[in-house]
Parts: sequence; structure tokens; C-alpha cells
Amino acid sequence: MSLFNYDTHFQDILETVHRDGRGRDFLPLKRHVGNFPTATANLPDGTQKDVIIWCSNDYLGMGQNPVIMDAMKNAINTYGAGAGGTRNISGTTHLMTELEESLCDLHQKEAALVFTSGFTSNEGSLGALLRLLPNDAVVFSDALNHASMIVGIRNGGREKHIFRHNDLEHLEELLQSVDIKRPKLIAFESVYSMDGDIAPIRAIAALAHKYNAMTYLDEVHAVGLYGPRGGGVAEQENIMDQIDIIEGTFGKAYGVMGGFITGSKTLIEAIRLHAPAFIFTTALPPAIIAGALASVEYLKTSDHERKKAHANARLLKSLMEKAALPYLKGDSHIVPLIIGDDQCCKAVTSVLLNEYDIYVQPINAPTVPKGTERLRLTATAAHSQAHIETLISNLTDLWENHGFAEQLRA
Repeated sequence: MSLFNYDTHFQDILETVHRDGRGRDFLPLKRHVGNFPTATANLPDGTQKDVIIWCSNDYLGMGQNPVIMDAMKNAINTYGAGAGGTRNISGTTHLMTELEESLCDLHQKEAALVFTSGFTSNEGSLGALLRLLPNDAVVFSDALNHASMIVGIRNGGREKHIFRHNDLEHLEELLQSVDIKRPKLIAFESVYSMDGDIAPIRAIAALAHKYNAMTYLDEVHAVGLYGPRGGGVAEQENIMDQIDIIEGTFGKAYGVMGGFITGSKTLIEAIRLHAPAFIFTTALPPAIIAGALASVEYLKTSDHERKKAHANARLLKSLMEKAALPYLKGDSHIVPLIIGDDQCCKAVTSVLLNEYDIYVQPINAPTVPKGTERLRLTATAAHSQAHIETLISNLTDLWENHGFAEQLRA
């Protein structure tokens, strides 16, 4: 009897992944301060070339904003490199206190809690919150919720109902199926990053009130970019007070890293004391906290970056419409270009890189359903009109001269 061969087992798994077109290759990039969205790519053959990035979540270019960079430099010169451990063991820097106070002000909430990433803030908060609710609690989750929310809900161990994406009728049907006396939580996002659409937040909040449910809103793709002070779509629609917990990140429009939640003092304190993802994780280093704080405060008053990013997104969509390119129409800044085949999706990105100096990652299954593979294009505040016009010209040329349109129709 032969022993189990671990290497062979995992090699078989990898071969299946690559055979199905789901392999993911990383292209090392060197971003240059002051020159975003241009970067130098280290190609597999050992050569380098300058490329234009079209898939960044640094929507406002804040990762290279001098105000943020200066704050981070000053912090590391003042406080050193690391946090020294978890907040429970090694203490909380005053910068963290200031950041959480700034987030309370941003969302007009009593309390805030910073995590090391958007993933851990969702996973840790939802898991802890649901475990703290009685055993008969029920959670209602949008079908397109992020993996971090799905993991958190699973870890919460409570009865779960999935409602069709942004489908209010289905959500209400599910809410009606549960005794109104049972504790309930509705978990959803504001901007859905793969489809680029926006949730009907006001209507969901109304259903939550009608059926005595709590609300948990993920605003990671919206904070900094929506609302008069960057509070997100809930701020833009003036309904932050109707949402129990707002979750966000510093890793996208704010240009740094980390995640957070805001809500009532009671809710946030309960999560702080019961979320392993917070309790047992080393705190963010001072430089990151300082950068996040500077970015949040900066975008409370500066609207220039938001206006530029949204104007660029509108221009990109209008030119894609004129070019008859198959993009998903939505109200957000995210523009998904549907390819619909995993091998073709990877081929498109390879041609864009090799022939047009455009860097964009393919989005294949299981990130999106099989048959809906796509490019997720983001026109940031740092892109110029010339960048956008060149992209459309290149995509049109690719579609017409490389046979992708015919291949997809087949």
C-alpha cells in the first residue's frame, strides 16, 4: 500500500485549475510617484516596459497624494516602523484613536473600530455580530456579497437566506417567511465591484425597519468616492442614520490599507470584545494609520478628485457605448467589459499588455460566475482624456483585428 503523495495531489489540483483557464499570474509592477497610472512592468522574459494601469482600486490616486505620503513619512520618523503587537496587548497609539474619531465624524456614528484589512473587518465583524445574537437569529445576504462577507456570515453560524441580487421583492418575500420576533440582519454592499451597480440602500433600510432587522452595509468601493465628504453612497443619499453598521476600507479610494466599521457605541464595543480577527491580529503600523487619517480628513474637504474620477467614468462609458463594446451598464465608477470566456479573457489581457501597453487583470471564475468572465476597468482621477480615448481605440482595434468579436459570437 503506497503512502499518500502530497505533491502529486496538489499538482493535480493546479493542473486542473490551469486547464480550466483559472490560473492567476502576477505581473510585478513598479509604480512611480507622480506618474500614476503609468507603471513599469517586469515581464516574464526579463524585460521591462511602461504600461497604463486600468484595473486599480486607487480610484482617486490618493496613494501618491503628497499630503498622505508626508503624513506617513512623518509618522515613521516619529514613531518607528511597527505597531509592536495587538492592540489588546501592546496598547493603542493615539493616531489610532484620532483615526477612529475621524471615522465617527465621517459616518456620524458613535463609535468606530479599525481592522487590518477590509476582508478582516467584514469577516470579523459579521462573524462576531451573528454569534452574539440569539441562536434563532437569521441573516439575509445579497447573492453577490463579497467573499469576506460570506465567510463572516458562515462563521456566524446562524440561519442564512440569500436574496437575489438587489431584488427587493425577493428580500421582502424572505423576510416575510421568518417570524418578525426573531432577530434579523440584512447584509449587503453599496457598490458591487464586479458588476458596477449600486444597491437600493434606502429601500433595503425601509424593509429592515418594517421587519425589525438590523442592517450591515459594506461601502468599501464607495467610501472616499461618494458623498459630499466621502462617506459613501449612504452619505450621498442622506441615509447613514438608517444603517446600523457601515463597513469600509482604506485600501481603495483612500489609497492606503486597512478596514473599519462604524456604528453605535454598544454594537462596536460588543464586536471589539468578541471578534478574533480584531483581538488576535497585530495592529496596523503608525505610518499606515497616519496615512489613512490624512486621507480621510483630506477627502472630507477636497472634492476635486471625486469629480474627476466620476467625470472620467462617464467619459469611458460613453465612448464604450459609441464603440458598441459589451460593457455592463451601471451607475457606479466601475466599468465591467464582458468577455464571457475564461481562455478568451486571458488572451485579451495578454494582447492588451503585449501590443498596447495596457495592464488589466482578467476576472475569471470563481470570482465571477462561469460564462461571465470580464475585464474590470476603472478610470481613476489620475487618468487623462487621452488615456481613455487611447484605451477605447485599442479595444476597438483588438475586437476588429484580433477576431475576439467573432470568437465570442461563436
